[in-house]
Amino acid sequence: MKKLRVGVIGIGDISNVYLNNLKKYDAVEVVACASRGLEKAQRKAAEHGIPKAYASGMELIADPDIDIILNLTTPQAHYEYNLAALKAGKHVYTEKPLAMTFEQGRELVSLAKEKGLLIGCAPDTFLGGRLQNIRELIDSGRLGRITGGGAWFVGHGHEFHHPAPAFFYQPGAGPLYDMGPYYVTALLSLLGPVKRVCAMATKAGETRTVPSGPSKGQVLPVDVDTHINAILEFVCGAQVTLTCSFDVWDSELPRMEIYGTEGTVLIDEKDPISGPNLFGGDTLMRTPDQYRWADAERRPENVNAPWPVVPNSHPYNSVSHAENPRGIGLVDLVYALEEGRKPRASGEMALHSLEVMECILKSAHEHVFCEPTTTFEQPKPLDWQ
Repeated sequence: MKKLRVGVIGIGDISNVYLNNLKKYDAVEVVACASRGLEKAQRKAAEHGIPKAYASGMELIADPDIDIILNLTTPQAHYEYNLAALKAGKHVYTEKPLAMTFEQGRELVSLAKEKGLLIGCAPDTFLGGRLQNIRELIDSGRLGRITGGGAWFVGHGHEFHHPAPAFFYQPGAGPLYDMGPYYVTALLSLLGPVKRVCAMATKAGETRTVPSGPSKGQVLPVDVDTHINAILEFVCGAQVTLTCSFDVWDSELPRMEIYGTEGTVLIDEKDPISGPNLFGGDTLMRTPDQYRWADAERRPENVNAPWPVVPNSHPYNSVSHAENPRGIGLVDLVYALEEGRKPRASGEMALHSLEVMECILKSAHEHVFCEPTTTFEQPKPLDWQ
């Protein structure tokens, strides 16, 4: 297959994971990078053996030798660069979210379709071993009919560890737009499109004070909801509770559970920034014969029995935040182009995710049910190496 040439816009910390991973695949070659300032871009290019460096993203987009733009800029800049890249006739793979608003996202997806280009969007963690393992359990029928579930991202915000946390409390962020895409995308990949949404939302306070680090003492205005509870009804019939919160000091909640007529699967990490945003980890499962009340004589044993771990032979099983397979969604997009199919981490799924999140806030603020207008093709399980 033809090797496609990638240009990277945005070379912050996350770029190293992408750049290191993309070197492993013959389908792509990173040929240029850009930053706000040529010197920084040149340092990154030298570090990773990238031939070209540019002082701005727009300069990179204008390079006729580039086939795909990898957009790793901050969320506020996603729409601008994604739009410019598509107008320049280049395929796009962008960090989440696709854009800051659903309308912007819809414009991007429509333009890509009009120009015959592919647009893909992170997160691609649903291609990791654990969520692929759960997808296999669902598709094989071992869980029976999926009836419901729950997903919980709960913690106390980023001011305890992030050097510049102000953005997380401004429109376009908050717990829903910051971490919600990992949880929503995981659910979409497992269950398909959402039919209807209802939600409530609030915030614990109008300001936050940074307790440590370079911004210690800074008072942050809180202009977003910081505690959101939603119920998502899927086209398949499942009903899933979703909670995203920056207002929880600690919790014993799992990260995600999926309920079927023949069993329950569980993702359980106590680290609030772990869960569906990791590629790997254990999948726990219980079936009717392990139900604590299934056999009266075994009740004491069943009550305290640990959850069995489902064997996992899928690739991309990293449980590291620093070293993981991030970027496999872009590589799959290249294979999709060669094979004439939709990429698994598709712009359509990212657009539906964006609309679902807007629906959550619309429902919470207007006290109504909200029905998404978009849909997408549920990505097929990963079958390439």
